[in-house]
Amino acid sequence: MRYVSIEQVEPGDVLYRSIYTSDGLTLLQADMQLTVGMINKLRRFGVTMLYIKDPLTDDVKMEDVLTESTRKEAISNLSTAMQCVQTGKSIDLRGIQKTSTNIIDELLKNRKVLVNLADIRTNDNHLFIHSLNVCMMATVMGISLGYNMNQLKELAIGALLHDIGKVSKDDEDAANGELGEQHHAWVGFNLLRRKYEMSIVSAHVALQHHEWVNGKGEPRGLVGAEIHDFAKIVAIANYYDNLISPFSAEEETLHPYEACEKIMALANFRFDHEMVIRFLRSVATYSTGSSIKLSTGEVGVVIDQNRGLPTRPVVRVIKRDKPASKRMDEEHEVVDIDLSTETTIFITGVLT
Repeated sequence: MRYVSIEQVEPGDVLYRSIYTSDGLTLLQADMQLTVGMINKLRRFGVTMLYIKDPLTDDVKMEDVLTESTRKEAISNLSTAMQCVQTGKSIDLRGIQKTSTNIIDELLKNRKVLVNLADIRTNDNHLFIHSLNVCMMATVMGISLGYNMNQLKELAIGALLHDIGKVSKDDEDAANGELGEQHHAWVGFNLLRRKYEMSIVSAHVALQHHEWVNGKGEPRGLVGAEIHDFAKIVAIANYYDNLISPFSAEEETLHPYEACEKIMALANFRFDHEMVIRFLRSVATYSTGSSIKLSTGEVGVVIDQNRGLPTRPVVRVIKRDKPASKRMDEEHEVVDIDLSTETTIFITGVLT
């Protein structure tokens, strides 16, 4: 399995992970052999990266923190909730509550696995994938902080719905009475706080996830302890996922390790320092399946993660004495390098 640019995909390559539509249906099923038409269709849908099977890494299995069924359910329930908001209908939170519980349960079972943000984004599903990714990262951080089940549910629901204000068409919800601003954080808060079954803490996640600890954030300019810890968590997860998404408003799309470096640089004035540390321990700095270059000059594929050392994964290097040919089994040697023990070898770049 390799994580590659759509420009590197060739007809005949086999899809490793399914790709979903915005309503949770399958756009392309895993194990499908890609044709020219399918590849062009993926380009039209805005897909820039995807997972394909590779005979040299067939034994590599990405450790998923969530099952495929939970992912599909989450996307479907998020789609339903946002469609309700867009059409002015009341949100039925039962689907979101069920999804958040399933996410928490699976993350608790897989707490030793680093989060790989593996779902493929398209033009129509990227907002739902973003919300799910933010929820996963925030919940993993909450687990590491020792939150109880009720706290994790409040955090997960707030994270899932943190951007709900972006899809509102209701002019009455679009402005805050004091500031007269039409910030999506206020819109989302006003939508959620009216739901009697919604925790006010979860609603405040939507309101505060763009606040900065130095008081220069939006929409209220809160400082430090005035910002709820759940919102501090979601602020980091939200920014990180935007940095690595080709569909966000950020100036450029970054590799995960570049996004982590940017978040580290913002600790103590945009983000809470302790929360940044928790975040960096929870995500895979180099995604499983990505191609990287080592300080030895060799090129390899990340095949496994080291919990607690996210910048030191296990890398598979293909060594060839002769140029590659169709008889690759006779032309190469496979060497797996665990960077947690090979302390003199470093990753110098990510290849796309």
